[in-house]
Amino acid sequence: MAARAVAIIAALAVAGLILGPVAAVLARAGDMPVPGPADWQALRFTLTQAILSAGASVALAVPTARALARRRFPGRGLLITLLGAPFILPTIVAVLGLLAVFGNKGLLNLALGGLGVPPMSIYGLHGVVLAHVFFNLPLATRMILQGWLAIPSERLRLAASLGLSPVQVFRALELPMLQRITPQAFVVIFVICLSSFAVALTLGGGPRSTTLELAIYQSLRFDFDIARAAMLALVQLAIALTAGSVALWLGRAPGFGVGLDRDLPRWEDGALTRVLLDTLWIVAATLFLLTPLAMVVWNGIGAVLTLPAQVWQAALHSLGVALASTLLCMIWATALANRMGEWLALAGIALSPLVLGIGLFLLVRPFANPFDLALVVTALINALVSLPFAVRILRPESEAIRTDHIRLAQALGLSPGVWVTRVFLPRLRRPLGFAAGLTAALSMGDLGVIALFADPDHATLPLQIYRLMGAYRMDQAAGAAVLLLGLSLGLFWLFDRGGRADAAT
Repeated sequence: MAARAVAIIAALAVAGLILGPVAAVLARAGDMPVPGPADWQALRFTLTQAILSAGASVALAVPTARALARRRFPGRGLLITLLGAPFILPTIVAVLGLLAVFGNKGLLNLALGGLGVPPMSIYGLHGVVLAHVFFNLPLATRMILQGWLAIPSERLRLAASLGLSPVQVFRALELPMLQRITPQAFVVIFVICLSSFAVALTLGGGPRSTTLELAIYQSLRFDFDIARAAMLALVQLAIALTAGSVALWLGRAPGFGVGLDRDLPRWEDGALTRVLLDTLWIVAATLFLLTPLAMVVWNGIGAVLTLPAQVWQAALHSLGVALASTLLCMIWATALANRMGEWLALAGIALSPLVLGIGLFLLVRPFANPFDLALVVTALINALVSLPFAVRILRPESEAIRTDHIRLAQALGLSPGVWVTRVFLPRLRRPLGFAAGLTAALSMGDLGVIALFADPDHATLPLQIYRLMGAYRMDQAAGAAVLLLGLSLGLFWLFDRGGRADAAT
């Protein structure tokens, strides 16, 4: 009963923080305007870049995941782990890395100049798509890789005994898996790209490259046109919900059943052409993902110790926001780690964070200066945005703990406090540490709500980096990016390591 009461309180808190700001925005918006030419242009660009980004990410992830599934080599586990790094990287850091490689003075244009080829511009649609592929290729690869590894080895052995050719194996085993996994991967990335803000803000290149999320920001920041922002947010929400429904419909194909968890080699994997092709895909993916990060460190490591005081102050603000949002998100996620809680958590990411932020702005304005609470509002929104990921991480282990131990706890007459501290939390420690690390890293690098409200005294580190880039102080921006990269990865490592160290099995 106590656990149920805690879950109800957490659900009401999350629902209130979602519905309250939305209601405030809708009440202030009044009659919503009819979309104008600029709105239709933002919608077209949003759909175009999201479709291209998701399609390219999935298309490149298929051969990369297949190569990783078929090959065994030293450092394979570490490489697969590194493939998840871009997902937790601060967006502004990744953008600086991409500029160092593909920008006007980047490595690629230097090489093209040496060959007498005109330089390539990263700004515009192709730059936005490139950045989104950089972020989401690892996610698509991990999703498809899990599908490949889920094919029971016994099925492969049976195919070998039947003398099936590689093409027949692909049609019989791999293609059905791809038909089940790739639509879901496509839609997940599509929805992520729908709410693109920092990438479009830095690489968009002009009004024709405005996403819906960026148009919402411009409506709120420069025009304070809440009605237009609400209309755009509802359009974005409708597209996201439609995409999610399509993903559920396309992903209903049955799986392969279970095997004996044996790792049997595939008879056709030793062919030289296949080995060379797989190696090419693995090397290409590694260079594409790690070169921009290496360039960020190379360009900025020397400027870290000479950063101005306002950058270090912004770093302290970001640390405070990240720790506060992590604590709040873990409390909510632990209480909502069930089926209904997961559905509720999804609402936090389906709605525009900027609209939630302006809603909180409207709610607190009668009682306090919203700009003085910019960091508090940012922490709340970051906790809501990270909640779906945290609940998804915690739910399987949480339900398993309750199933395996609740009857014994009832037979022993354990009080709710003893149950939580002695049984539940110790066994939830590993996924809790991972979820906390992910939340802290995502919050540390967020450049969203804070861009609406922050003044120079309340800037976070990502916002400070964006301001340095706007002032063409690129050396200091690179140094601040290295600082942000170190803090983000450091927080993730500390929480994840803390969850794994001496954790109960």
